[in-house]
Amino acid sequence: MLLIPTHRYDVKIETIWIGGVGYTIRSLLDLQQFSDPTGEALRLGISSAMWPLFGQVWPMGEILAQVMLGELLKGKRILEIGCGIGLASLVIKQLGGDITASDYHPLAHSFLIENARLNFLAPILFNSGNWNTINPTLGTFDLIIGSDVLYEHQHIQLLSAFIDRHSSDPVNVIIVDPGRGSHRAFAREMERLGYDHIWSDLSDYPVQGVTPKGFILRFWRPSP
Repeated sequence: MLLIPTHRYDVKIETIWIGGVGYTIRSLLDLQQFSDPTGEALRLGISSAMWPLFGQVWPMGEILAQVMLGELLKGKRILEIGCGIGLASLVIKQLGGDITASDYHPLAHSFLIENARLNFLAPILFNSGNWNTINPTLGTFDLIIGSDVLYEHQHIQLLSAFIDRHSSDPVNVIIVDPGRGSHRAFAREMERLGYDHIWSDLSDYPVQGVTPKGFILRFWRPSP
């Protein structure tokens, strides 16, 4: 008898309001969820403790989605790195932007597909987005965005190199970070690669009436 592994985890459906629009979001029920029957996540270096992180609505992800409301998106090819459930990508798609979402979690794509469907949006382009892997088919982008992607110090060089490989000339990069401490080293590495940068706090982007701690990091590389 052939036993086919199944995913066993609990989910919830909630409405997240961004710019006066309610987005229906399917996410994991809580941080206790875990399902890796084939060991795919483990092979990618995703531990059981890290496994459910992709499937949550985090404050930094909500803020990134809010920031997109004020960005000029028309005519730009946009990449979201570490998209998780893809809230910012959904907002960009709703606004008519040319968005590609990326994440290396095995379930990120299926959650993105379902969340696009729940919001009556056309499918969003997706890429596995493994920062360790050279992917020439991904191409380059005019705007690269991400939230909560600097939680491990050892990812600084991997992420900066990934961004640099997939940056157009010119390019803008927006990272929303809770200020765990790696953002300064990341900014120095981006400077070394030729990017200018500024950062601002999150005072203009409250989440559920509370202003989180952290920063909006903006990097740009002008045309040569």
